Amino acid sequence: MTETRPTTAPAATDTVDEDTDLLVREGDIAGDYIERLLDILDFDGDIDMDVEGDRAVVAVIGEELDALIGPRGTTLDALQELTRLAVVQQTGVRSRLMLDVGGYRAKRRQELVAIAKNAVEQARSLGEPVKLSPMNPFERKVVHDAISAIENVRSESEGEEPERRVVVHLQSA
Repeated sequence: MTETRPTTAPAATDTVDEDTDLLVREGDIAGDYIERLLDILDFDGDIDMDVEGDRAVVAVIGEELDALIGPRGTTLDALQELTRLAVVQQTGVRSRLMLDVGGYRAKRRQELVAIAKNAVEQARSLGEPVKLSPMNPFERKVVHDAISAIENVRSESEGEEPERRVVVHLQSA
């Protein structure tokens, strides 16, 4: 006789713990990768790892790190992708890891929120959609998030990379 036992799904807290464990592991892998890179490049910097929401965040803190940021963060974006690849290679799971160097992303986030608010005011005063300059995915997300918090406007992205941009539209009240 075969005995059947009821199967139970893992508790929600188990899933949250597993997700957090994976994100912590991603941060550790990324931190080790970046630390080795800093050694090779002979740059001084401290590594700070954290989990924010549903992503691992690794920050390099130090002086004279501009070469790791590059013009408009292009080198930082490339370094982030390489770091994500290093994480995927070891975990087998796609990573949404965020890398910051010298506080660049935090400063840029503030600038982008101001740009979004300015674009909303411009759209309201002109009474027509406003197209922003091309942005990378991180920048567009920050702008979309800032605009979504403002009433009677919406945003969408248009165009193809690397010319993809945010357009701010007025909504009917």
